[in-house]
Amino acid sequence: MADAADLRETTSSRARRWLRRTGALLAAAPVLAGVLQAPGAPAAHAAGKPTGSRSVDVDITSLTPTAPAKSDTLTVSGTVTNDSGSTVSGAHVGLRVGPTMEGRNAIDSVSRRTGYQQGADGTEIGGKYAEKIGKLGAGVSRDFTLSIPVNELHLGENGVYQLGVSLSGQTRSRPWQQVLGIKRTFLPWQSSAPAKKSQLTYLWPLISTPHMTSRTDADEDRTPIFRDDRLKAELAPGGRLQQMVSLGKNLPITWVIDPDLLATVDAMTREYEVQNRHGDGTTAGSGQAVAKRWLNDLQKAVQGHQVVALPFSDPDLASLAHHGKNVPGALSHLRDATELASTTVETVLGVKPRTDFAWPADGAVDSSIVDVATSAGAHNVIARSDSLRETGSLSYTPTAARQIGGGNTAVVADARLSTAFTGDMSKADNSTLAIQRFLAQSQMINLQSPDRQRSIVVAPQRIPTTSQAQAMAAALDGLSGQWTQPMNLGQAVKAKPDPNATQRVPSTRAYPASLRRQELPTQAFEDVRKTQGTLDRFVTILTAKYHVVSPFGNAIRREMSTSWRGDARGATHFREGVQGYLEGLTKKVRLIPKTDMTLSGRSATIPVTVQNNLVQGVQLRLILRSQQGNRLAVSEPQVVNVEGGHSQSVKFGTTANANGPVWVSARLVTPDGQPYSGEMAFEVNVTEITSTVILVIAGGVLLLVLAGIRIYLQRKRTATADGGDEDAQENEVKDAETDGDDPASALVPEQPSDPAPDTGSQSAGASGAGEKVDH
Repeated sequence: MADAADLRETTSSRARRWLRRTGALLAAAPVLAGVLQAPGAPAAHAAGKPTGSRSVDVDITSLTPTAPAKSDTLTVSGTVTNDSGSTVSGAHVGLRVGPTMEGRNAIDSVSRRTGYQQGADGTEIGGKYAEKIGKLGAGVSRDFTLSIPVNELHLGENGVYQLGVSLSGQTRSRPWQQVLGIKRTFLPWQSSAPAKKSQLTYLWPLISTPHMTSRTDADEDRTPIFRDDRLKAELAPGGRLQQMVSLGKNLPITWVIDPDLLATVDAMTREYEVQNRHGDGTTAGSGQAVAKRWLNDLQKAVQGHQVVALPFSDPDLASLAHHGKNVPGALSHLRDATELASTTVETVLGVKPRTDFAWPADGAVDSSIVDVATSAGAHNVIARSDSLRETGSLSYTPTAARQIGGGNTAVVADARLSTAFTGDMSKADNSTLAIQRFLAQSQMINLQSPDRQRSIVVAPQRIPTTSQAQAMAAALDGLSGQWTQPMNLGQAVKAKPDPNATQRVPSTRAYPASLRRQELPTQAFEDVRKTQGTLDRFVTILTAKYHVVSPFGNAIRREMSTSWRGDARGATHFREGVQGYLEGLTKKVRLIPKTDMTLSGRSATIPVTVQNNLVQGVQLRLILRSQQGNRLAVSEPQVVNVEGGHSQSVKFGTTANANGPVWVSARLVTPDGQPYSGEMAFEVNVTEITSTVILVIAGGVLLLVLAGIRIYLQRKRTATADGGDEDAQENEVKDAETDGDDPASALVPEQPSDPAPDTGSQSAGASGAGEKVDH
């Protein structure tokens, strides 16, 4: 808020009362010069050691009640530590009530001030209400507890009072009573009901970092695999998320939930695996019991409360606006994440959430962020007052809601209240001071304009630590409705806007450089685009697409999570892991490599084998292409169905028109024709018989036929001639016998020899179709 939001000092009555209260102390301080450290005072301690009123460190570890009533007793506990190099003697601890704060800036100033300032830190309430410490050696610590009836504080009108705890004593070099250490805090005082109470909306975020990978086990249940098992500790008793639910169930809050957290915890209620630190193995997860208990507790806690669901995995809206919106498809993931948010919350928690709120990181907005945030259906943007700053002359903190054009509403959370618990709240001193400062700022908002009721929204850090959550809860308990009344976020966005409040959204140039350095780069969204493209091609071949679409779709959304801010290396590693695992799955469906082969014959088949090492079936088209179709033609592409864990051989018919080597390539494509695998090329050597050889063979066959006819005719003529000679010989024999001659001496005519067989070359015919070819 602008500095003008502080209270104006319209009268001097409050100042006069303060002067009267401190006048006695001033009059009774004849050694004031000794109490105050003059510039020329000699150094009492070794170099580097605190001196003067910073010699002793005072910690306030407890203050109860945080906003006391008249009948209460205020109890303040803490520790004093001598940080100087010398012993403090005659020490005691006392409480000091200072002036009321005149505005929110005054609270900030007092919180930053160190060292004791005479007149500004009030009078000590001594006597029996002080605690004697005695001697406090160098480096020594002592605990203290001060208990004082509230009516002994002499508090006046309603307001925020400065409250100090000081240690006074003396040292050897400065042997007089002086303040050697002081710690300041604030005490809200509301002795009568305010004219109008502020309406307070406190967001209670349930958000975590991504814990699930895109991987699932190869079993029938597709058991999910987690990056780590750290979520188990957060869900266990005393863990961060367990405390958020346990504390939040009794507080007047609005739950703001990342549905990815619900989906992750729900997956933990069943069997799950956890990958080892090297990513090359898994062990069984053991968080089922705590996950079930946490979900059961959360289901009960959200009953009767409003639940706001962020887009699934809480995408980084600023990164999308500054680096992702020009990458094709990036904004579609935001729309999908918004749609998934509602169904996830309803399924897991059984309540219908609001999904029309967008929450950029740290509530920092500019015009491009608002455009992106509202592009997916969220018309309410949760901003913060240190981003959408007041530029007018308002003397008070305005209502959170304001119209920013286009039918959109900015809900501007108060920056001071929203960042009150961002430090290390595990230290009791820090948490105690933070709680008192939160209460003081909230009361001061009400005191700025008591007759004007305003709606105030608090949007704390996205992922509070356990100690931060406990401090937040203690602060809300401390309010007890004294000057505030609870309101949920849905009611806050409908509150009547202040006409004088800023409505202009900052330009893109006004976005903080510190936050811009934490954003996801453009390359991150290019990686998301690549992974989505790979996934789109992969799922078209699957017979059970849902086993892959859900885990990888969620993993892609997790790649854009706001939780990656400040962890660029982790974000890159996660994206690479998702893409690498997906590519590994796609390579499980492949062509078995072929060696060069020979085709003998005019027509033959070429077998190509498709291997599927996935656990589910696939359907693809297999294309075989000849690089010289005029020499070797192949048949049309074929649809291939391969069951999980099997291989399928597909035969392609070929027709050879010439012999010699021909390069052939095989490729898998998706059912819609997109390339799935690279081309697998191999050489086919064609040895098909040419037409000239066929003519030669045909001529040889004709010669054989003609030779056969000639032999047949020759033998027939010979047989006829042989018949006439035999009759003449018989007559000659008879005559010879009559004459007494020996028949053996008769002349026998010469027999012609058989013609030699035709031994011309034999040629084998062409091989038949359907010959199998070795490969």
